[in-house]
Amino acid sequence: MNILVINCGSSSLKFQLINAGTEDVLAKGLCERIGIDGRLVYQPAGGEKEVTEAAMPGHKEAIQMVLDALKNPNTGVIKSLDEVGAVGHRVVHGGEKFASSVILTDEVVKGIEECSELAPLHNPANLIGITACKELMPSTPMVGVFDTAFHQTMPEEAYLYGLPYEYYEKYKVRRYGFHGTSHSYVSKRVAAFLGKDYENLKTIVCHLGNGSSLSAVKNGKCMDTSMGLTPLEGLVMGTRSGDIDPAIMEFIAKKENLDIAGVMNVLNKKSGVFGLSKDLSSDFRDLETAQEEGNTFAANARKVFVYRVAKYIGAYVAAMNGVDAIAFTAGVGENDHLVREEVCKYLGYLGITLDPEANKKRGQEIRISTPDSKVAVLIIPTNEELAIARETMALVQKEK
Repeated sequence: MNILVINCGSSSLKFQLINAGTEDVLAKGLCERIGIDGRLVYQPAGGEKEVTEAAMPGHKEAIQMVLDALKNPNTGVIKSLDEVGAVGHRVVHGGEKFASSVILTDEVVKGIEECSELAPLHNPANLIGITACKELMPSTPMVGVFDTAFHQTMPEEAYLYGLPYEYYEKYKVRRYGFHGTSHSYVSKRVAAFLGKDYENLKTIVCHLGNGSSLSAVKNGKCMDTSMGLTPLEGLVMGTRSGDIDPAIMEFIAKKENLDIAGVMNVLNKKSGVFGLSKDLSSDFRDLETAQEEGNTFAANARKVFVYRVAKYIGAYVAAMNGVDAIAFTAGVGENDHLVREEVCKYLGYLGITLDPEANKKRGQEIRISTPDSKVAVLIIPTNEELAIARETMALVQKEK
């Protein structure tokens, strides 16, 4: 069965067509500038990238272009839409309603709409993609895979805030976590790589990129994760502040004459390593280059990031009363050997020693700790699209 994986943003749409049997990517691409002018980047397996500039007034037109590209007589990979067995949609926030992936019925779509206030920038865009696909492929099963679902196993002591309990009762204000599809995929790959039982393993997953989060996975279940009600909590990130003293918001609002929206804009878009580097960049590659050139702000930004990662790892070792494996994944985690090295310098108390040559590898599945290390440290490239395809396949087969 071929699974079309859709990741829909407000003005963009990523896609992959995956053969669920072989797990090969048949084609992939990106629609950009939806609602502006429109650009489709399409690449069949083993082929060259094709760029098509065309009007995309909305997501329906964008998805139609994707389907046309997949069926193109010259570079397409299928002859008809009948060869697409199901569509898997990434959905950012499922609240407490959805603790696992689900078939997208009208009732489920309504539930996703009700969660939109928890993710106002993401869920509406996800829903637009779902609606467009349902219109263009009405007889094809659709599945929603939620970023928050994997973290729904967190216990109350991990997900409750120190706020009046009525806010949880009335508004569901609690910690949800994100990047769940990645954390689930990577934690399972760790167990497979080590040849260990997933349900008898303590793993810390470090999903490090422009958006970053950690998770503590004990015996196959997420026990804690660093992001909260929104993706703003936790680590210092590309442009997000991560954990701060909440009183800073009032302090800055008064000093800078900002309203709550203005303060939130600062915390989400002007902070993190971007803000710490004095607006140099949110890209860790730029910061590394600047650091090598003697830029102390870039150096400090990277140090703050590394320190926060190490602190969270320490906290999760305590939360699980130990750790068997630590995995680095996502853009920074998979490719920045210096970040991995600096983080692990804090972890000597765990009996960790890095293999310098192995740690220099980029983007490949490999153990980077020495054989005598008491805790295994690995690079595990994430593959959220494959994880979505697997979830979709499993649900569709179950429904048959």
